[in-house]
Amino acid sequence: MTTIPHIDAAKLRARDPETLAQLRIAAQDVGFMTLENSAIPAEKVLRVIDAYRRFFHLPEADRARVDMARTGSNRGWGAPFSEHVDPDANPDYKQVFDCGFELPANDPLAAHPFYAPNIWPEAPADFRALIEDYATSAMQVALETLQGILAAIGQDPHQFDQSFAKPMALLRGNYYPSRPANAGAKDFGIAPHTDYGCITLLATDGVSGLEVLARDGKWITVDAKPGSFVINFGEMLETWTNGAIRATLHRVIGSQEKRISVPLFFNPAFDTNVAPLGSDEVQLAGEHLSKRYNETYVHLKKPA
Repeated sequence: MTTIPHIDAAKLRARDPETLAQLRIAAQDVGFMTLENSAIPAEKVLRVIDAYRRFFHLPEADRARVDMARTGSNRGWGAPFSEHVDPDANPDYKQVFDCGFELPANDPLAAHPFYAPNIWPEAPADFRALIEDYATSAMQVALETLQGILAAIGQDPHQFDQSFAKPMALLRGNYYPSRPANAGAKDFGIAPHTDYGCITLLATDGVSGLEVLARDGKWITVDAKPGSFVINFGEMLETWTNGAIRATLHRVIGSQEKRISVPLFFNPAFDTNVAPLGSDEVQLAGEHLSKRYNETYVHLKKPA
C-alpha cells in the first residue's frame, strides 16, 4: 500500500538521515509528501485561507472586476470553467485567484506575462497585504524544501538557487464549491493532471479532496492539517533531474463540503535551461510553462 511520507521541516534542515531517506521515497516513488513544523505559523496560513474565503464570497460582480479573462496573463480571478487541465474531461468547476512574483519595469524579463503586474480587488481591505506577506514566506519554504530534495537524491542542494532569484512563482487561492448535483464522470473540481513546473507548496483548510494516483493504479487521499503543507513535484523538475524526481497525476473530484486550498507553484526564472542535467539540449522554463498555460487557461487558448 502506498503511503505519503510525512516530513518534519526542522529535521530536513538538519539533513537528518532518516528524513532524507523518506524524502527520497517522496521524490522517486510517490511524487508527494507532507511538510510539518515549517517556519510559517499555522495562524498565518489560516488568515490567508480566510482572506481567500472572504474574496470568493463577494458578489460575482465584485469578483468580475478583477477577472483574468480580460488580461493576457493569469492574474486575478478565474471564474468556474475558466481552466481545462484535461482535454478528456470538462473544464474545472472550481474558482481561482492568481497572483505572481513581480519584477521592476526595467528588468529584461519583466515583459514576459509570467511577471505581469498583479490585479488586486478593492475588498477584502486586508487581502493584498495578507497575500503578499504569505507569498514571501511560502517561497522561502519552497526553496528550502527543494534544497532538501536535491540533497536527498545525492545532488548539490544549492545547484538551482540562482535559477530562482527571479522565480516564475504563482500563488493561487482555489475555491471548490459543493460538487454540482448534475455533475457526471467528466466533471471535476480539477481534473487529473500533473503540475507543470518544479515544486508546489499547498496549504489547505483541512477539508479532504485531493487524490493522488499511486503506482498500483489506485487513487489515494492526501490530507494535511492547516499549518502543514502538501508538497508535490512537477513536469519541469522531473525533466530537469533526468527523472530522478517524479511528477504524479492528481485530482479533486469534489464533495458536498466546500474547500479552499492555497498552492504556491514555485518555478525558476523564465530563461532557465531546464533540459536534463548534463545534456546538450536547451529547454527554457518559460517556454515550457507558456505552452502548458496556453493549453489550460481558456482565455489564453489559441484558436484551432
